[in-house]
Amino acid sequence: MFERFTKAARAVVQGAAEHAGRGGAATVTPEHLLLALLDREDTRAAAALGRLCPPDRRPSLLAALTDARRRAGLSRADAEALADLGIDVGAIVARVEETHGTGALAADRKDPGRWSGRRTFSREAKTVLEKSLRVALARKDREIGDEHLLLALTTTGGVVAEALADHGVTYTAVDAALAAPARR
Repeated sequence: MFERFTKAARAVVQGAAEHAGRGGAATVTPEHLLLALLDREDTRAAAALGRLCPPDRRPSLLAALTDARRRAGLSRADAEALADLGIDVGAIVARVEETHGTGALAADRKDPGRWSGRRTFSREAKTVLEKSLRVALARKDREIGDEHLLLALTTTGGVVAEALADHGVTYTAVDAALAAPARR
């Protein structure tokens, strides 16, 4: 499938692996893909993100991702569902962090196992990559660009899609931003 990726999309995948490495994560996650997309400039996805979530709003987006990581990757919807069952995720996080330190539930802990030199992709990240292919095919595009990765991130559900939607970055909004003429 990677042979269909544009140079920009390949750079996002490589950047995601680098983000995972810097964070000490054992696997590349959708969050790493988003972080790599946010690093890009002069691409279709960068232009769409620039319109929908300008740089001054990105700290809020990153804070939402950090908060979700502290909740062990649970989305707000997951936390609300647990609250309906009488489980206070915030209290659990606070107790665990009180005992084990801030970020103890974060999913980006280093893998104590052997290191092969290549980062693997989480099931969720693989789903994003697969959906990017489906998005490109549905749009009748011949290659998978970074814009397809962004569109796929908005549709996969979970923490990243939730944080993006909270900041106005939905599939519909990205699609419209991609169709709009470039600003000069």
